[in-house]
Formats: sequence, structure tokens, C-alpha cells
Amino acid sequence: MQLIYGFLIAVIISFLAYRAHSLDKTGAFAAAVMGTIIFGIGGWQWAMLLLTFFITSSALSRAFKNRKQGLSEKFSKGHERDAGQVFGNGGVATAFVLVHALYPESNVGWVGFAASLAAVNADTWATELGVLNPTPPRMITNLRTRVEKGTSGGVSLFGTFASLLGSSVIALLAVLLSPTNSPITGHWSLFPLITFAGITGSIFDSFLGATVQAMYFCPTDKKETEKHPLHTCGTQTIHTRGWKWLNNDLVNLACSMFGAFIALLLPLIA
Repeated sequence: MQLIYGFLIAVIISFLAYRAHSLDKTGAFAAAVMGTIIFGIGGWQWAMLLLTFFITSSALSRAFKNRKQGLSEKFSKGHERDAGQVFGNGGVATAFVLVHALYPESNVGWVGFAASLAAVNADTWATELGVLNPTPPRMITNLRTRVEKGTSGGVSLFGTFASLLGSSVIALLAVLLSPTNSPITGHWSLFPLITFAGITGSIFDSFLGATVQAMYFCPTDKKETEKHPLHTCGTQTIHTRGWKWLNNDLVNLACSMFGAFIALLLPLIA
């Protein structure tokens, strides 16, 4: 019955998100599948973490529109998320729900789930709020080179602080809503662990964006962009750096994987 309820709730939320233009048709389908697994197999605690990420990221993507004017040309996609974005941000978290279903006595499922969402939440908050930084960001690889706002790999103090807040929100919920009372989950020591894992996942995302993510150039607007094959102006973009197969969706997937990896590794080596 829980799986049926999970399916119904996931479909309703996905439909509402589609009507609100937070998801396109493919994104709504992907969210319904993902939500069914998380709601239906995990339960309401797991669903709350997912909804916190989705609601805050959707709200922030629409906020401060005046400050974000002209930045859409930088990003490969808009605020209406498609299936690639949905799976890129939530695919790892969904996998850890299945891990929990197979090994319910283990802490791995909850810790990995929370850390992966903390990482993508930290990255999203940094991206959406980093534009409020009064000065242009610096490239993460040397922290000296100034780049335009919205450039992949660019970091700023405001964006870093936003990343910390985004990660800590998920970490706090991971403690308060923990479905178990083990020595690790449900304990306040989980808060710094998940927070740190989320921030490092976001930093890893920025590093990939600055080094190996596929980037392109619009010869008409003279702008670097993630968009391909066509820029916002309709001009064919030219590949300038990075691996062509590594788009932003895969970078987000790597971000969530790295966050989960850090959260599961640190207790073993501490």
C-alpha cells in the first residue's frame, strides 16, 4: 500500500510542478518515477528531504530575476527541468533508497541519501544565489582569475556561503527526520558530516566545471556557454574545452556521488 500511496503522491506533485513550469514533460515523468521509489519505498522522512531540495531549488531559480538577466545564455538549460536534470540531481539519492530497502539495518542508505541531496542542494543554492555577490567570481582552479557571473567553475564568497546554507538545511533534516536511532543516524554528529559532504560535493562540481565539463563558445555574442548545438541567439556554438560527453547533468550526478562518497568514507577513516 505504501508503494501505491507513493505513486499517487509522486504523480500529483510531478503534475503540479509541470503546471507550474518547474518541470517539462520528460522531467515530470522522471520525477514521478523517482518520487514513487523514494515516497513508496523510503517513506515520508526520505520524501521530505527530496521535497526540500526540489521546492527550494525551484523557488531560488525563479528568485532575483532582475539580477539574473542575461545569465541564461551561460547555462545549457533553463529553470524548467527535464529528465536529464531530474536524474542528474536525484538519481544517486534514489539508488540509496534501494540500498536501504535491501539492507534496512544498515546506515549506508540514509547517510548516502542525505549526503547526495546535500551536495546538489549546496550546488544549486550556490549557483542561484551566487549571482548576488557584488563582484565577479574567481575561477576555482587558481582563485585569481575573474570570470563572468554564471561561468562554470566560478566561485565567490556569497556563493560559498549559500552552498554552506544549502548543505546544512539538508543535514539538519537528516538528523531530525532520521528513520533509525542508530549511533550514527539520528545523532547530531550526522549534522557536520552531511554538511561537510554537501559542501565538498559542490566544490567538486565547480572543479569539474572549470576543468573537464564540456564548454562552448558563441562566435556571434563572443560568450562562453554550456549551450550546444545552438546558443540563445541561434548561432552554432563551437566546442572550446572539456570532454564533449560531460554535460552539466552528468556533472550534477558526479557532484551527488562525490558528496555521498565523502559522507560514507569519513566515518571509516576518522
